[in-house]
Amino acid sequence: MTNKPVIEGLKNVLADNYALYLKTQNYHWNVEGPNFKGLHLLFEEQYADLAGAIDTVAELIRGLGEKAPGTFDTYIKRTSIKSGNENASAQQMIQDLLESQTLIQKTLQQCLEMAQKAGDEVVAGFMIERLTFHRKASWILKSSL
Repeated sequence: MTNKPVIEGLKNVLADNYALYLKTQNYHWNVEGPNFKGLHLLFEEQYADLAGAIDTVAELIRGLGEKAPGTFDTYIKRTSIKSGNENASAQQMIQDLLESQTLIQKTLQQCLEMAQKAGDEVVAGFMIERLTFHRKASWILKSSL
């Protein structure tokens, strides 16, 4: 089996990760309101985790023999996650992040299925790890609404 579908899946995961990282950091900087401190810290925890995942995904792509995309132009073409709005209310930020968590989980699930089909247990294992993180992040965000 070829690794090409797995690599393409990883490139989509990288784009979604980067888009969600940027949105979450944006909201970390700009959240306001009575729950500021808790949300500010929550968003920081989430974007810090995303930063580590970005590097791992890029290294998985390189390990499969291709260059990892690293431009906004490429990410915009590949991501399913829309840009954040720094003027949104705290509740709107939470809702937007929750919707983005759902989107990234779909991308991760697609990559997981490609990796399983190709017999790539390394990528499959990492996709399961990331799905676990994003399901928990979704739960926490949903519980904050």
